[in-house]
Amino acid sequence: MTPPIFQKTQKTYAVFIFILLLFFSACAKEEQAPLRIGNNVWPGYEPLYLARSLGYFDNTPIHLVEFPSASEVLRAYNSKAIEGAGLTMDEVLQLAENRQDPRVVAIMDFSHGGDVILGKPDIPDMPGLKGKRVGVEATALGAYVLTRALETNGMALQDIQIVSLEVNEHLEAFKKDQVDAVVTFGPVHSTLLEKGARLLFDSSKIPGEIVDVLTIRSDFIRDNPETVRLLLEGWFKAIDYMKKNPEDAARRMAPREKVTPEEFMASLKGLQILSLQENQDYLRNKESSFYKGLGRLSSLMLERKLLKVPMDPLSLIDPGPLSRLTP
Repeated sequence: MTPPIFQKTQKTYAVFIFILLLFFSACAKEEQAPLRIGNNVWPGYEPLYLARSLGYFDNTPIHLVEFPSASEVLRAYNSKAIEGAGLTMDEVLQLAENRQDPRVVAIMDFSHGGDVILGKPDIPDMPGLKGKRVGVEATALGAYVLTRALETNGMALQDIQIVSLEVNEHLEAFKKDQVDAVVTFGPVHSTLLEKGARLLFDSSKIPGEIVDVLTIRSDFIRDNPETVRLLLEGWFKAIDYMKKNPEDAARRMAPREKVTPEEFMASLKGLQILSLQENQDYLRNKESSFYKGLGRLSSLMLERKLLKVPMDPLSLIDPGPLSRLTP
């Protein structure tokens, strides 16, 4: 029989070890690297904020960082102020060219009418923009949409006057007649149409060419697989919630876009937001329209000098984290 003094010592020792384990466990949680995800205002990114609103990112190192424009998101990524972002694929190619080592871990949405060129009411069509001032954000996406719109109408960049504008400047510049048209998206799109702007072109004319993706630095993915898993799980849980509770989801997401819930739901009609199963199917199949679109995008960007050197877009896709999730 163990003497009482030793029993007491053993119990004290066990309690001490237990407290130490709790302490080190807490320290390990505190030391988790933060995953800062940058976004500008775009309906296709809102499921991230819905996930936050529903508490899916509570007690995780995931932080959503809002920026006024895509240009600001890219600047933050280049300066390493964020570890990941919601980006268009052309922006990912630019980051890769700048040696920022981005990796696509999920497709967020395909733009099918969400990106537009809007003109003054007296401009009937794209050819009517000849000699006119067109406001466009100084990103590859803005240049890409404008280039493709001109091409499909037998026009060239030389036919118009380009005015460089951040997306948060589009509405004011249009209202003050500083431009005759803008290449825009999101709430600006809806607001300008309500004020009588004319739709001259939208991304449904170039299906599959404009895609938004969830992008994270490759070293963060390697070193923090659990955090990446939590991010992806939160994203897809939010998408499921949107499908089952569309009205409440719209009510939660609309304020950041500065529109009504009804207007937000209408804006989603210009997007195809993919489920987990659809994502896995696209990324698993190298013959999918997603991969074919990447090839076209990369070639066109190089041809139009939106890229300085050839890039292999396939090398920027990391399907690993997504493949470990269960639909």
